Amino acid sequence: MPLKKALEIAYDRGLDLVEVAPKANPPVCKIMDYGKFLYKQKKKLQEAKKKQTVIQVKEIKIRPKIDTHDLNTKLNNIKKFLTKGEKCKVTVIFRGREIFHHNQGLELLNKIKEEVKDLGKVEQEPKLEGRNMSMVLAPITTKS
Repeated sequence: MPLKKALEIAYDRGLDLVEVAPKANPPVCKIMDYGKFLYKQKKKLQEAKKKQTVIQVKEIKIRPKIDTHDLNTKLNNIKKFLTKGEKCKVTVIFRGREIFHHNQGLELLNKIKEEVKDLGKVEQEPKLEGRNMSMVLAPITTKS
């Protein structure tokens, strides 16, 4: 239908000519109330936003010379985060000359990885960034 004729029909009915699919060939237009169209689009966006799940990344910071009890406490926190379905970033912070023994930090992260292998998988392998070594653990999703 020609554009002029469509505009005349819309004007006669007291409605608007709204372009629904501008990328189609030819572009698709509908005669409707523009305010109602905007309202429906806004509602669709709100519904889509509701259905989104936001995954938080929790961070646990440790030192290379951490005591066993402190490490167990941190491990319990990591397990709790993973069971809740949250990602967990484990960071080993090196101070002073500890950076020369970064293999201790790597051993520590590997130990943590072994402890939580039934609850989470490694999303990002341990890597050294400046004075910090970190890895990211993601919960294992079970589909039934």
